[in-house]
Amino acid sequence: MMNPQQGNQTSITEFILLGFGTLPELQILLFLLFLVIYIATMAGNILIVVLVVTDQHLHTPMYFFLGNLSCLETCYTSTILPSLLASLLTEGRTISFNGCLTQYYFFASMVATECFLLLVMSYDRYLAIGNPLHYAAHMSVRSCLQLAGGSWTGGFLLSSITTLSISQLTFCGPNDIDHFFCDFIPLVKISCNDPQMMEMLAFALSLILLLVPFLLTLMSYIYIIAIILRIPSSTGRQKAFSTCSSHLIVVTMYYGTLLIAYMFPTTNSLRDFKKVLSVIYTVLTPLVNPLIYSLRNKEVKEALRKASRKFMFGQY
Repeated sequence: MMNPQQGNQTSITEFILLGFGTLPELQILLFLLFLVIYIATMAGNILIVVLVVTDQHLHTPMYFFLGNLSCLETCYTSTILPSLLASLLTEGRTISFNGCLTQYYFFASMVATECFLLLVMSYDRYLAIGNPLHYAAHMSVRSCLQLAGGSWTGGFLLSSITTLSISQLTFCGPNDIDHFFCDFIPLVKISCNDPQMMEMLAFALSLILLLVPFLLTLMSYIYIIAIILRIPSSTGRQKAFSTCSSHLIVVTMYYGTLLIAYMFPTTNSLRDFKKVLSVIYTVLTPLVNPLIYSLRNKEVKEALRKASRKFMFGQY
């Protein structure tokens, strides 16, 4: 429980992100590794956005949402990796309270928005495969804008709840955060407040923001698979599976790591494991998303080939 003598004021004005400080001999190697990942992530996702915007064959609801997801990934990875790279290079791991709160707000907003976008993308595939005759009517331009806009708005609004709760915490020392970015549970662990109450809040919000969208997304894909299995043509089944399998890989990897990280209690034995999971959903997922979608999607590969020919030879 919080010491009553501490009052309601935050006595600590900055934190120290321990990050990967326990591995000093690997700092340069980790810096180079994360730098390459950051450059590849930004290049891959920006390329997807450019292809979706410039190629008219990709002006469909599925690629509109994919473009939103890639745009989100560039913002997502830029919330975490630049500060991580700076700390690895300069060993300056301090971050102000306001800076920590800002980083957490944008990180949480991106996580929530991605959950909603993945749910919307599964709904889009369900309509396209399960009800193709009415797909165009259901997924009009207005509907797509509303679904994408609602995902972004909902993500940023809901993350303000946890950000506000963190801003009300009292920190009286120590100020070492055993993580490489400002996250909810590590901040709760070093606060003077009742950690059990705050972890219950984290669990409740994880239930709403992670588990519910995951179950709805999973339900959509179960329906989709059931519909695909009833398609008489093997070519049709293969095409449908090819489109949905890439979505399913992203969903499984993203939600799997998030659910373990936020819905299981942080014990001493799980602390380092959760840090590894954090690297997966903050660093690796934004990197592999464009690779998965481009390598497993004929339309994207064709758009990329046309763009390459135009760039090299000035014509399609």
